[in-house]
Amino acid sequence: MKLGIILETKEFEKSWNAFRFANAAKNKGHEVKAFLMGEAVEVEGLSHEKFDVSSQVDLFIEAGGEVLACGTCLKSRNMEGTDVCPLSTMFDCVEMIEWADKIVTF
Repeated sequence: MKLGIILETKEFEKSWNAFRFANAAKNKGHEVKAFLMGEAVEVEGLSHEKFDVSSQVDLFIEAGGEVLACGTCLKSRNMEGTDVCPLSTMFDCVEMIEWADKIVTF
C-alpha cells in the first residue's frame, strides 16, 4: 500500500508518533511519503528526552522513506530545504495525495 502522511505540528509527541507510524509502515513493506507543512518543517532537528523525533526521521530516511517540506512554510521561517527535507510545493503535496492509497494526518 502507498501511504501519505501530512504532518502539521512540531509538538514533540505528535511528531514522534507520526514518524514512528511511518517507520512501522515501512517495516511492514509499505511505500511511505511524508509532507511537512506549517511548523512541522522544523522537525528535522527536533529532540526531547522522551520523544526523539530527529532519530525517528533519520530511521525513516534510512528505510527509504521520502520527506517533502512546504517551501512557503520554510521560507516564512527563513529556512531552506535540506537533503532530508527538500523544499517542495503544494503541487508536490497534491501529487503525493494522488499517489497515495491512503492519507494520514498528524
